[in-house]
Amino acid sequence: MVNKDKVIIFDTTLRDGEQSAGAGLTVEEKNVIALQLEKLGVDIIEAGFAASSPGDFQAIQKISREVKNATVASLARVVPSDIESAAKALEFANDPRIHTFVSSSTIHMEHQMRKDPEEILEMAVTAVKKAKQYVDDVEFSPMDATRTDIDFLITLLEATIDAGASTVNIPDTVGYGIPNEFGKLINRISKEVSNLGNSIISVHCHNDLGLAVSNSLSAVENGARQIEGCINGLGERAGNASIEELVMGLETRKDYFGVSTSIKTSEIGPTSRLVSNLFGFPLQANKAIVGQNAFRHSSGIHQDAFLKDRSTFEIMEPEDVGWRGEALVLGKLSGRAGLRSRLQDLGYDLNDEELLEVFPAFKILADQKKEITDLDLESLMAEHHRSSFEGNFEIDSVEVQCGNMVQPKATVSLKIPEGRVKKVESFGTGPVDAVCKAIDKIIEIPVNLTEFSVNAVTQGIDSLGEVTIRISDDLGQIFSGRGSDADIVVSSAKAYVNAINRMIMIREESSNSTI
Repeated sequence: MVNKDKVIIFDTTLRDGEQSAGAGLTVEEKNVIALQLEKLGVDIIEAGFAASSPGDFQAIQKISREVKNATVASLARVVPSDIESAAKALEFANDPRIHTFVSSSTIHMEHQMRKDPEEILEMAVTAVKKAKQYVDDVEFSPMDATRTDIDFLITLLEATIDAGASTVNIPDTVGYGIPNEFGKLINRISKEVSNLGNSIISVHCHNDLGLAVSNSLSAVENGARQIEGCINGLGERAGNASIEELVMGLETRKDYFGVSTSIKTSEIGPTSRLVSNLFGFPLQANKAIVGQNAFRHSSGIHQDAFLKDRSTFEIMEPEDVGWRGEALVLGKLSGRAGLRSRLQDLGYDLNDEELLEVFPAFKILADQKKEITDLDLESLMAEHHRSSFEGNFEIDSVEVQCGNMVQPKATVSLKIPEGRVKKVESFGTGPVDAVCKAIDKIIEIPVNLTEFSVNAVTQGIDSLGEVTIRISDDLGQIFSGRGSDADIVVSSAKAYVNAINRMIMIREESSNSTI
């Protein structure tokens, strides 16, 4: 029986989110995110696309073993081998789901699939029946549904429900839908699919016109009871519907929608920051719900009213979404107990060994800054995670000579996988260029730096500088890296090495895994 009062949250950060240009996660990073998504309370975690790569297969398998309180799903084309790979990757899951899809719009059938509607229908039904042999929970998606002939769409949905699909998903694959129009489509499907019964209507909206969240909420108004999206709105092209915006839209306007979710909203902030750090995609300051400015008020009129009554200009409590509010501070006299307590408040539960690893870096930072804010601690923990890649390269020391009267020169020492330290010098057009060229001499892997950006973690001249770098390999694949330090050149070196380490690890996982 479908619960009309609850909306199921289907998170596809680890599948569609990882299709963001420049994204690339290791198996362990995917598992860390999955465990946080479970803590957040999402109902379904789409852990990957098992047949797409050995690395994805391994990640789904690992997540299936470790996640206990959420459904774990794998995407699969309507291809027998895809279904088999998904089933094998999910064999250890407590509650597995196979999510199979095929193109259904005329433009996709003609130009991508080169199949007629009858062939597409047969492929879809066969795939759902095959998936049903392995798992009870099967989801079917007609790709590019918003540009699909409505009569064919209804026929396809009815046939796949008869074949065993318990969830039918309506993807706005290219972000073509308009809220009113999309809502009417969902309403028509709910009324005209004759065998819908207890099957759930889901929606998966892309953000090409900036309407993914609006379309998803319109779908809920019209009977959809599962919505799919990504943390921070990640995903192909302009991204997917933002999970945090969807959830807080339903929560804040419960008076209008009359539905609930299983999400623990206080975990939204920690989840958003974790995903941002591991994906290497900084959040824009004015991002709804989780952006740094989301609960800041600068207008004098706004500030005056806010100080009298917060509800004048805030429609939700910052604490309800895990937003830290005013940053609390630590200093150079703070000890391990104080650091552990503050990190626990931020969602980091460190054991004694982990605390001993982090504390020296905290003390170094405390000597460089008068006050250590929550944002600094977040950056410190992200840097600790980035430096924990085992068996890869690590910055030992960076020295630069630069100015408008000399050619920039860098001397870099790296700890290399064999356990030794290697030191080289290099010249460049600037200090960062010189550092990267020195690192290239040590690592000897051909890469191109394609993007470089730097942001201050907090305000003030002593703020940590956080650098994001993207590199491409000889196959054109893009990998991102981030690094933070009080010295921007050192941050750049850390980010560059982090990107290279990520590239190496993802390559190794792909070559060492078997399906």
